[in-house]
Amino acid sequence: MAETTLSDQMTARHAESFGARLTALRHGMTPWWFLLPAILFFAGYQAYPIFRVLWISFTDYQYLSSEPAKFVGLANYITAFNDPLMWASLWRAALFTIMFLPGTIILPLLLAILVDRVSNQRVATVYRVVLLIPAVIPSTLVFVLWKWMYNYQVGPINHLLVDIFGLFTLQNAPQWLGGTPLTLPAIAIMEVWWGLGYHTIFFLAGLAAIPRDLPEAARIDGASEWSIFWHITRPALAPIMMILVVLRFGTAMAVIDEYLIFGGFNRDSPTYTWTIFMYDQAFKLGLWRQGFAAAIGMIGAVGMMIVMIFLIRIFRPRG
Repeated sequence: MAETTLSDQMTARHAESFGARLTALRHGMTPWWFLLPAILFFAGYQAYPIFRVLWISFTDYQYLSSEPAKFVGLANYITAFNDPLMWASLWRAALFTIMFLPGTIILPLLLAILVDRVSNQRVATVYRVVLLIPAVIPSTLVFVLWKWMYNYQVGPINHLLVDIFGLFTLQNAPQWLGGTPLTLPAIAIMEVWWGLGYHTIFFLAGLAAIPRDLPEAARIDGASEWSIFWHITRPALAPIMMILVVLRFGTAMAVIDEYLIFGGFNRDSPTYTWTIFMYDQAFKLGLWRQGFAAAIGMIGAVGMMIVMIFLIRIFRPRG
């Protein structure tokens, strides 16, 4: 009888322990149920396309071909690496990024510091609203606006340079678009203007998190404005700088719509970057070499990720 009672007690303890573990597991799984929609979205919308493109890059895949795709190994990558146009198109994208990226940091930072020092809150709010106007304009309208502004004959920019300031004549006025050396700088200026207010708001949010007594105490101690910026403001804004540099590097290297609108498919144009090269191979030319285009895309993506790692190491907050 005693043995039976002992056995029942052990069984009850095991059942209780199992029930406790099951309850703990159930509670531990609860947060994952809330994450499940995001995980499914990421897997279907992000992970699957990446792996799909990676697989296509190792085949001779053609979307309109009735024959199944054949595995060609590294043939597409070898062809891309041996193509001078691949390296030229990557360099053009990098050149545009070099022109564009400083404007996403320096100008918004200066504007944010100026707006942050406005004591009248109503005036500061007006400044914030005005700065955000370009960011809420649809891309189509932005492209139409700047294409008109850059127009060789009737654009207001050349009107100022020719008719108002007299720096040029109608014969030698700058031709901003059409695949000229000025096309990349012109697009970079447009992109900086377009994102100026958006980037400024980032820095304003960072400045709002800095305690007001820190710069005031530094001024009382005799610190210059440059010292206050370098030792107080800059370290506090370092995380925002890192985020903007990494994000905007990725978007600048992968620009395609602006190049298609302002440059087209001319291979000699500065706007014929690796993204246009990829699109040209996949959809524009009669060959429709989607496998080769996928290899171009993977090369560009891997190169961007490598540079992003270095940018994160350079701009990461210290201390």
